[in-house]
Amino acid sequence: MISERLKKTICRELDLDDFDSLSHVRIICAVEAEFGLRFRTMEVLRLKNVGDLQALVDARMPID
Repeated sequence: MISERLKKTICRELDLDDFDSLSHVRIICAVEAEFGLRFRTMEVLRLKNVGDLQALVDARMPID
């Protein structure tokens, strides 16, 4: 399940005319900023969908 926080971050960045590689980079940067994370290049390259991105965020977030 995609968290509301991730969904809002992506929707905010998708206020674009079209989706291209720059849009992809902007979304990754926005997610990193929102969650205070830094992804490795190989982690980003393995992402195939938003579910994969959610799993990566979940794996990298500290446990409260």
